[in-house]
Amino acid sequence: MHQSRFARTLRTIAGWLVVGAFFFPIYFWTSVAFRDAKDIFNWPPIIADFQPTVRNFEQVFGISFGFARDASVSPGGGNFYMGPRLWDSIVVASLSTVLAIVVATLASYALSRMNFRGRHDFVNWVLSTRMMPPVAVAIPMFFIFKQFSLLDTYVGIILIHGLMNLPLAVLLLKSFFDDIPAEIDESALLDGASRWTIFRRIVLPMAKGGIAATAVLCFIFSWTEFLFVLTLTQTGIKTVPVVSSTFVTSIGTAWGNMAALGAAAIVPAFIVILLVQRHLVRGLTMGSLKQ
Repeated sequence: MHQSRFARTLRTIAGWLVVGAFFFPIYFWTSVAFRDAKDIFNWPPIIADFQPTVRNFEQVFGISFGFARDASVSPGGGNFYMGPRLWDSIVVASLSTVLAIVVATLASYALSRMNFRGRHDFVNWVLSTRMMPPVAVAIPMFFIFKQFSLLDTYVGIILIHGLMNLPLAVLLLKSFFDDIPAEIDESALLDGASRWTIFRRIVLPMAKGGIAATAVLCFIFSWTEFLFVLTLTQTGIKTVPVVSSTFVTSIGTAWGNMAALGAAAIVPAFIVILLVQRHLVRGLTMGSLKQ
């Protein structure tokens, strides 16, 4: 009994150490957003004993929180004003996720339920496109998008991010649909239901956990994508990963402003996960148990 209690205590301590190791960088990066430059570059590093300030957030988002008046804060201006760029990221990540999920849901259901010649070869081809590095198609995509006037547009970035996430979404959703017994479809077909009715009213509600898990992954991949946005945009649209590089200037790196933008960029992804958390765990564990 004593040994068992000691082992549980040891596992608990080890667990907290692992959690601390993973969350400490997030805490430190977020705390940098609330520091003045002198506290950021202090040596040895300050962990918690500093005077918080919202100056970095005011400069990045061009708003005043009313705590102090700062002449460098001007709504809609300033070298580090990034409010519209955060909105660009939200629009692109949200709509590209919707695009990928809608197309992938239909395609993966067909691959899971319908037998046709070359189905396995098609699945392997979808998998191979996911293995292709984005840098291999970035330049060809630039010329294609230029020909169709899609450079520096929401439509172009949403389309390329949707295509980027489509192979992953198809493969994941196919595995989730495979876990739903095909006998359910067959019984509904015998009762006179159409294939579309079965898909919409029976299969989709049963697979909503897997759809939620896939949507979260697509959103995060789009939110953090860098190369395509850098290549296919010029001045109009920039997402958070791309504009973060503009904080590196000829006179140094604005770490406080960069940390403020990074801390704010965590919030939308966190909200998305909270909205689907009820289905997320079930979706990630689908297929782990077999009858």
